[in-house]
Amino acid sequence: MGDIGRLNPTGASQATARGDNLPYSGVQASHKMAETDLPRMNQYKSIITTAARQFNQDPAVVAGIISRESRAGAGLSSAGTGDYGHAFGLMQIDNRWHTPRGGPYSLDHLMQATEILSDMHRLIRGKFPNWNADQVLQGALAAYNIGQQRVDSWQNIDAHTTHGDYSNDVIARAQFYRQRGY
Repeated sequence: MGDIGRLNPTGASQATARGDNLPYSGVQASHKMAETDLPRMNQYKSIITTAARQFNQDPAVVAGIISRESRAGAGLSSAGTGDYGHAFGLMQIDNRWHTPRGGPYSLDHLMQATEILSDMHRLIRGKFPNWNADQVLQGALAAYNIGQQRVDSWQNIDAHTTHGDYSNDVIARAQFYRQRGY
C-alpha cells in the first residue's frame, strides 16, 4: 500500500497556501492547514477509520484528502458540494464521472471515495509496474485528483494536478494526521 512516512513531500504550493492567507508554502503550510481542519476532522475519525480499513487504505491518507478537498467540510456548500456543484461530499466525488452515494458527510460517501482511491492504486500499479509501493501511493493520490491517464511520470507526478501540488500536499497533511492518531 505504501507508507507516507517514507515519502518526502514538498507540501503545499503558494497557490494552495494562499487559500488560508499563509505567507509561506511547503510542508509547513500543509501542516498548518491540516491543523486548522483538525477539530472538524475529529468528528469524522471513526468513519474515516472504517472506510480506510475496508479498502486497505491509511486513515491518515483519507484524512489528508478530506482536508485538501473540503477542509473537513468547511469548504462545502449547504448542499455538501464544491467545485461549482460538480463535486460532492467530504472527499469531493465528481458527479460528472461518478454517481455519489450517501450524504456528503456519511460513511457511504467515504466508502465510495475510498474505493475510488483504492481503484487508483490498482490502476497506477498496473501502469507503472516498476514503481515501489510508496511511489504507487503518491501516484494514486495524484490520480485521485486528475485520473490515472494524466499521471505520466514520477518526476512530474503533480504536473497536471490542481495547483501542481496535490499529492505532495495531501501526503504532508496525512503525515500531520498520522502524528495525531489517524
